[in-house]
Amino acid sequence: MNASVYSASFAVLKSSLALAFPSPPLRLRHAPSSLPVRSLQTCSSPTLLGPPRSSTLATAQPLQQEEASDEEELTETVRPSVEPFHDVAAEREMRSFPSPELEVKELEELPEQWRRSKIAWLCKELPSYKHSTFVRILNAQRKWITQDDATYVTVHCMRIRENEASFRVYKWMSQQHWFHFDFSLATKLADYLGKDRKFAKCREIFDAIINQGRVPSESTFHILTVAYLSAPVEGCLDEACSVYNKMIQLGGYRPRLSLHNSLFRALVSRSDGRGKYYLKQAEFIFHNIVTSEFEVHQDIYAGLIWLHSYQDIIDWERIADLRQEMKNAGFKESTDVLISIMRACSKAGNVEETEKTWLMLLESDCRIPPKAFVYRMEVYAKVGEPMKSLEIFEGMKRQNEPVSSAAYLKIIEVMSKAEETEITETIFDEYIGSGMKPVMPAFLSLMSMYFNLHLHDKLETAFSRCATGCCPNRSIYNLYLESLVRVGYLEKAEDIFNEIHTNGMIGTNARSCNAILDSYLASGECAKAEKVYDIMRQKKYEIEPRSVERLQEVLSLNRKIVKRKVSMKLDEEQREILVGLLLGGVRIESDEERRNHIILFEFSENSNIHSVLRVHIHERFYEWLTLSSRSNDDDNEMPYRFSTIAHSYFGFFADQFWLKGRLMIPKLVHRWLSARVLAYWYMYGGLRSSSGDILLRLKGGSREDTERIIRAFQAKSLGCRVKRKGRVFWMGFQGTNADMFWELVEPYILESVKSLLVPDGCLSVNGKEESQPDDSDSKFETDERSPH
Repeated sequence: MNASVYSASFAVLKSSLALAFPSPPLRLRHAPSSLPVRSLQTCSSPTLLGPPRSSTLATAQPLQQEEASDEEELTETVRPSVEPFHDVAAEREMRSFPSPELEVKELEELPEQWRRSKIAWLCKELPSYKHSTFVRILNAQRKWITQDDATYVTVHCMRIRENEASFRVYKWMSQQHWFHFDFSLATKLADYLGKDRKFAKCREIFDAIINQGRVPSESTFHILTVAYLSAPVEGCLDEACSVYNKMIQLGGYRPRLSLHNSLFRALVSRSDGRGKYYLKQAEFIFHNIVTSEFEVHQDIYAGLIWLHSYQDIIDWERIADLRQEMKNAGFKESTDVLISIMRACSKAGNVEETEKTWLMLLESDCRIPPKAFVYRMEVYAKVGEPMKSLEIFEGMKRQNEPVSSAAYLKIIEVMSKAEETEITETIFDEYIGSGMKPVMPAFLSLMSMYFNLHLHDKLETAFSRCATGCCPNRSIYNLYLESLVRVGYLEKAEDIFNEIHTNGMIGTNARSCNAILDSYLASGECAKAEKVYDIMRQKKYEIEPRSVERLQEVLSLNRKIVKRKVSMKLDEEQREILVGLLLGGVRIESDEERRNHIILFEFSENSNIHSVLRVHIHERFYEWLTLSSRSNDDDNEMPYRFSTIAHSYFGFFADQFWLKGRLMIPKLVHRWLSARVLAYWYMYGGLRSSSGDILLRLKGGSREDTERIIRAFQAKSLGCRVKRKGRVFWMGFQGTNADMFWELVEPYILESVKSLLVPDGCLSVNGKEESQPDDSDSKFETDERSPH
């Protein structure tokens, strides 16, 4: 560019810098030195001895100069898997936090006219470019640009609220050989990014500050915590707790009351039923509020009692202390507190305290919550008075109280355990006829009663009704299988077991295998018993002692049981499933020597499709899972996040798909795209739009990787178009290509999720709408630039 253009750009920039902003601008002060002024505020906290704990959401990774740095953006742009938490007081304090002093030289102080012109041009042009062009422009300035110059550009972008551009300039600057860390600049940029809800980028700078042996400022801790709480992304609450704990334990700061309250309310506001696991964190927040001599709000007491009431082991002493503290503080026990007390009492079978709390509810002016009736029914059932529970249930209807599905399910459970057949059947039919959901627990209670009463014909009828109107359920199938074995219907039992074993939505477990094994041994079917035994050994299912004795006696397998060793090896189906899941986003972690590797399976808790898929994956990889990842027979207790043991067998997948902690696409991936691989890729990491277009999400690949995959699709006569967003490539199939893709993968799609993947409604594989390319008409094009 010629000098006149530089001069014109400089004039435009000077006029823009003179504008006033609604929030306080960064200070531009005269600095006598040509080097940027180092941080003027120092931290009194001790220097760290090592790097911080890695974050699952935003880990500071090695910076790549020529690649897009938007791995974090993918985390920030994903659709909500949890509802965002908003606290007006916390946000107001976040905006008003004092920032550290940052001194930057004025542009007029630079002696060279050409340097001023070039910096002015960069300030004007850089914010309008996308990342690839952005980096190329900065790389072209390497011969002359200094840290002073790059710092000025960074600060200017913050002044005009182009925080993305500021982050990119700072990240590029940190890769240069002349870069030296500036605490004030890093703090200022982290605070701006956090206020703009860019929590992953803010966390990257936060971790970089710690890696420099410095303690982040109080403002950065506070702002990052609030940014996590405001982010509608699953896992952010855990990260908010981590940063909050570091703020106290590492930084030695005393958080403001609004931050304590915001984090506490976020813990007890979880709608997915997992709030009870945050009891220790909630108690830690309560302790900090008390020791900081802040006023404890009534909601804090109520929330703590609520969390305690959901624990498996109730701490009655702690609940009594909290109630006494509430009383001393002058707070009246609210309806929520009384309901929490009733919940805890019903678990312990404490009738006296339950009725006492019930009377307190009646004396209050509020409407009695339906849960109160359920807890009364539960406590009387625990003390062996099921008819009293029935009386409470009937009283609800006489008083015209709304009878919820929870009340129906509880009374069906109570009456079935009491083996009151006629009453249970009457209430069950009434519940089914009402159209309430869910119905699976009601069927399970009814069939359990029939099983205990040896009423096989009625159990079989109930099973047929359940199989017709409900999705396959492992517990229901196991109950029916055990009943068939007990009455001696071996042929039908064998058919049910084969259905369980082959149906990916059900899957065998130790209970079903032991049932059919016991049947084969009793009937002398030695060959079939040996096959089931091999399955159990391969899956590491525990064999019942009586079956082991029969195996030793009937099959003479004493030496086989003791000495024969099963080698750990993935079968062909498992390998294909794993490839599909890795393409969809499943992660691998390796040890420092890259000898042993762990597969991390993570499923969305708010997804119907992921809920079904996790049961299937848990069963298919059961023998590879850690002991803590293995669940009991109850599918409801199955974890949404589980991992395999560390094993060298996964080395091939780690070498092909993960390099330096980042996903990569193998060069031979086109050879592995079988129909099953595509099906699991689609279920775990894709979506289908209402117009019938199928989208597959590919993370971490390059343009060359997508081209290889496209050629593989073309070899299958599938036309595919690609659009890039950050570091994510969306591969789209339209029209007849979408139909052909569906025909290809449909045999391997789990039956229960097929209805969620049909064109009716824009549904993602996470059971909800998901972030997709910015084209409302779902047209895809090959574009090197990522849309913003």
